Amino acid sequence: MTVATGSSVRNARRLLRPRHVAVVGGEAAAEVIRQCRRIGYTGAIWPVNPRRAEIEGVPCYPDVAALPEGPDAGFVAVPAAATVDVVAELAKRDTGGVVCHASGFAEAGRVDLQRRLVAASGDLALIGPNCIGMLNYLDGVALWPDQHGGGRVDRGVAILSQSGNIGQNLTMHRRNLPVAYLATVGNGVGTGVAELMELLAEDDRITAIGLYLEGIGDVGALARAAERAARRGIPVVAVKSGSSELGARANLSHTSSLATPDALAGALFERSGIARVGDLDTFLETLRFLHVHGPLGGARIASASCSGGEAALLADLAGPRGVTFPPFPDDVRDGLRSVLGERVTVANPLDYHTYIWGDLDAQTACFTQALSSGFDDHVLVLDMPRTDRCDPRHWRTTLSAFVAARRATGAPATVVSTLPEGLPEPLGDELADAGIAAMRGMTAYLEAVRAAAAIGAARPRGAPLAGRAVDRAAVRTLDEAASKAELRAAGVPVPCGRVVPPGGAAEAAAEVGFPVVVKAVSAELAHKTEAGAVRLNLRTAEEVRAAAAELAGLSGRLLVEPMVGDALAELIVGVSMDERFGPALTLGSGGTLVELVRDAVTLLLPADEDQVRDALRRLRVSALLGGYRGGPPGDVEAAVAAVTAVARYAERAADRLVELDVNPLLVRPRGVVAVDALIRFDDGEEHR
Repeated sequence: MTVATGSSVRNARRLLRPRHVAVVGGEAAAEVIRQCRRIGYTGAIWPVNPRRAEIEGVPCYPDVAALPEGPDAGFVAVPAAATVDVVAELAKRDTGGVVCHASGFAEAGRVDLQRRLVAASGDLALIGPNCIGMLNYLDGVALWPDQHGGGRVDRGVAILSQSGNIGQNLTMHRRNLPVAYLATVGNGVGTGVAELMELLAEDDRITAIGLYLEGIGDVGALARAAERAARRGIPVVAVKSGSSELGARANLSHTSSLATPDALAGALFERSGIARVGDLDTFLETLRFLHVHGPLGGARIASASCSGGEAALLADLAGPRGVTFPPFPDDVRDGLRSVLGERVTVANPLDYHTYIWGDLDAQTACFTQALSSGFDDHVLVLDMPRTDRCDPRHWRTTLSAFVAARRATGAPATVVSTLPEGLPEPLGDELADAGIAAMRGMTAYLEAVRAAAAIGAARPRGAPLAGRAVDRAAVRTLDEAASKAELRAAGVPVPCGRVVPPGGAAEAAAEVGFPVVVKAVSAELAHKTEAGAVRLNLRTAEEVRAAAAELAGLSGRLLVEPMVGDALAELIVGVSMDERFGPALTLGSGGTLVELVRDAVTLLLPADEDQVRDALRRLRVSALLGGYRGGPPGDVEAAVAAVTAVARYAERAADRLVELDVNPLLVRPRGVVAVDALIRFDDGEEHR
């Protein structure tokens, strides 16, 4: 990725909405001309080819130097080595930007050639290399050497894809989703995903932005671009694949096993206000929902269907996604009863039965009442019958009633089919014209509501702390006693213990008070339980002496601490350093089964108390802290304070911290205490 300058930003704007286009190459250049004509490009097109007199009826120029002026956009489809020279010539002519179609650069191991391409481009906006290209359906620009399924629109969503083939597939959708821009960025060495996001966020015609990502290069740039989009009111949704691209880590801590590449990507999305979905089907459905409704203030919906089965299925699917069905307000409930009669139980989700089926006035009155609930969305579950074998008149009546109710109330409204084929594409266009989202499939709809509500509630927090490479040969591990001393100084509660030789363990136990814990102390004992280096709940001097004798073979230093017996829950709190994402705080269920349970939330630093409190609330173990089954509640605020203190410590030590692991942090009825800890530093600078 290149660093954006004022001229490069202006050039990128020229590339996205060019007045003239130069196409360099042979058959691929010819296809670009055909595709531009197909979607109505009205600017000048200048083919460049020294061996042809014309391409698609347009006279060719022998080289870039012969062009009438520097074009706003260039499409370069020549072999990789020649691409560098052509881009250099275009840069000399004050071209706005180029799409480099050729492959054979860094993705093929030719890193030096890619570096030469970047150097040759100068201030040019550069999309690629190794990409298909860019489609602007708003202004009729197709820098695209292949077929595509889109057409001109007045407004719509923008899609940015790191995969060319997936980008092309997405143009072929049949989902009533107006696509305004689609760009495949390939290797993304110039104007990549983040830069395009920032530029597209300036366009008032863009309603939402969708990202298909295989990797995340510049974490800070993506976070800043997402924050800019949020300020402009443009929601962003992403699919992220390729979770292994960050590589394996040679770490000792449990924290690092939880802070996986995929968890780090998820933490970045959450920090940036980007809603993440798991597949392309949900991706497109969510974009369509956001195009119609935008972000939601919450995930409260009202549902109407003429089937109890549909109502129950929607409710079952909604629960795990945090989508709720509040009771209808009293006036709405009374209105529905007056329309539906005594035979229908009025509840949300609503099974309105078939007593009013085919009655336009009654259905309109019913739906108008339901859409007056004031919830975040109001949904009609309806599948249209197949027209080759069935008569759809009554279904059309139902839709007409729902459209009329939406027109009367102005409330957010959605039609959801249980099967994808239940909402044909032409019908989706009709509903979109009426301001109603047409959604295919309950699961995709509910995921879209979840995503829209998450975007509505998000507070983008800007770029996280920068990452850095770790010199593994220079990593120094602190033993438990030294690690706890660091944490105590940072404000994290730790037990009052003594480090003694084995012969002094009994005396130390008497000083700290029985019962006690005795541990072998060594920087090489990262996982003491597995190594048999811990003895718990020792109640007499004799027991301590016996334990000390056993542990003496592991270390000549023992840590004696008071046993904590009133813990309500065990947490793991840790920080790991990633080269791309920076320091990441992981909070989860702790103890010996931490990696088996895998109940954790990861936050990128810096993080404040509100973020920590929210992360703690999202853990399954948080149920134990609220007074589970009549037990005493845990000291949640003490836990929040301790975790925040760990975060602050990690932020201050980010230039040398490699890993930090507190496991467990015991949460008590009053207070918390970190009973085990591990810290690792990178001493590479000292060694140099």
